[in-house]
Amino acid sequence: MPAGAATGVLRQIRLWAGVAVAVFVVSHFINHSLGFLSLEAMDAYRKVHSAVWQSLPGTVALYGALLVHLLLALYALYLRSHLRMRAWEAMQLVLGLAVPPLLLAHVIGARIAPELAGFDATYAYVVSFLWLEGAWPTWKQSILIAIAWTHLAVGLHFWLRVKPWYPKALPLLYPLAALIPILAWFGFARAGMSVAVMAEAPGYLEKVRAGLFSAPPSTLQLLGGLHDIGLWIMAGLLALTLVARQGRRLYRNRRGVVEIEYPAGRKITVPVGHTILEASRAYEIPHASVCGGRGRCTTCRVAVEAGLDDLPAPEALEAKALRRIKADPNVRLACQTRPRRRIAIAPLLPPNATARDGRRPGGVQGKEQQVAILFVDLRASTKLGEERLPYDVVFILNQFFAEMAEALQATGGHYAQFNGDGLMALYGMESGYEAGCREAIRGAIEMQRRIDGLNKNLGRELAEPLRIGVGVHSGEAIVGSMGPLASPIISAIGDNVNVSARLEGMTKNYQCAFVVSAETAERAGIDLSRFPRHDAELRGREETIAIYAVPADAEIEV
Repeated sequence: MPAGAATGVLRQIRLWAGVAVAVFVVSHFINHSLGFLSLEAMDAYRKVHSAVWQSLPGTVALYGALLVHLLLALYALYLRSHLRMRAWEAMQLVLGLAVPPLLLAHVIGARIAPELAGFDATYAYVVSFLWLEGAWPTWKQSILIAIAWTHLAVGLHFWLRVKPWYPKALPLLYPLAALIPILAWFGFARAGMSVAVMAEAPGYLEKVRAGLFSAPPSTLQLLGGLHDIGLWIMAGLLALTLVARQGRRLYRNRRGVVEIEYPAGRKITVPVGHTILEASRAYEIPHASVCGGRGRCTTCRVAVEAGLDDLPAPEALEAKALRRIKADPNVRLACQTRPRRRIAIAPLLPPNATARDGRRPGGVQGKEQQVAILFVDLRASTKLGEERLPYDVVFILNQFFAEMAEALQATGGHYAQFNGDGLMALYGMESGYEAGCREAIRGAIEMQRRIDGLNKNLGRELAEPLRIGVGVHSGEAIVGSMGPLASPIISAIGDNVNVSARLEGMTKNYQCAFVVSAETAERAGIDLSRFPRHDAELRGREETIAIYAVPADAEIEV
């Protein structure tokens, strides 16, 4: 099996091991939360919980998953070419490494000791040690709840957020993610208080802990040394990983280097064996990667402009992701591609790309696409600046752009360009050409509606109402990632984009709010024949274009 494919398989094993642990943790935290009711309720649920997880299959599944997840996390750390990573990745690494040493004493006391000494570890027994033996055990358990849950929740979030259904599920998942650990901690605290009250009765603690204290001295001695042994093993594994990682780095540096050229002529040199994404991070070149470089999304994708034939073919994980977005043959995932010779690449998504961007079809990569283009401009903005203090103008413009952004979001538009007192939007990149034309006309109507509302809200602040001009046209354009490498955006260029901008300007000539090309209205299936129709002459074009001049108060069924 190729190395990259093997790494992909190990990532899947690590993922599902983490899911198995997550199922246990959720059930265990639900058990904790029953402390609100009583210790008896906690023990009743514990018996059901233990019947699953303390059976032979459950024990193998749980502790095998814990061990596999830890060892593969250390292996992933060993494989890293450098330790530059996003904040959430660094947090996951630190929290994940913090869980085992915090968990060790709890596992020894609540699981290993009962197995060796042959007694049932009730909640009263466990809580008596965590709540009554000084402040540190209580704080340690509280910290463990917080760290374990944060590690679990962040891991699940960054795994699931590339799934199409996940954004719709967030209104349900977010409250659960907040409530479960809170209820677990308060349930634990309530149980601790109950045990503290009962411990005032003579002989109560001796009875609760009788199973442990009746164990042979050799068993107690063994249990006493397990904690230190476990900590030394964990520390040794981490140290060994870091030393091995440094040795691997020295070995790879001896195998040669490869040059990677980015847009604007920037060139970097990295050892053979680095992925493109690792190279970007090593040189602090902003590069999108929603999933953290695990091949679960396609936001890190790049267009290979030179050296494609020298690259190894995509392995199963990468090939599957590229097929899903119908990527062009020269598109590769930066997190999976390890160049062996010089290549030139161009990232296809901006560094701040989201999971939704990663699901966009591979065609949105700087090639021809049929889209609807909308330009909107705030009229008399220069006069507004002359009459008001700069801060007042900024306030009004911020209100204006906030409303325009809401209009785009409500009608499926994509912000593509900002020009001071106006903006450009694209429609139909995902929904299709005809639907995009309808959405663009809806967008123009929604913008006017929001301007009317803004004028009402700012009535006392304005000498005269705000007015906008909107131009809408459609057709083929070059759509793709454009702009500086550090902050590119998805935008479009081409003759039809220029036409749309000209139509926005013509709203002044025809004294109207919208100018919509007849072709766009026809494609949208919207009848605008009751509005004035003109054959407009556009600067720089020999032929005229049929347009409709639509007033601000027009009522249009879309």
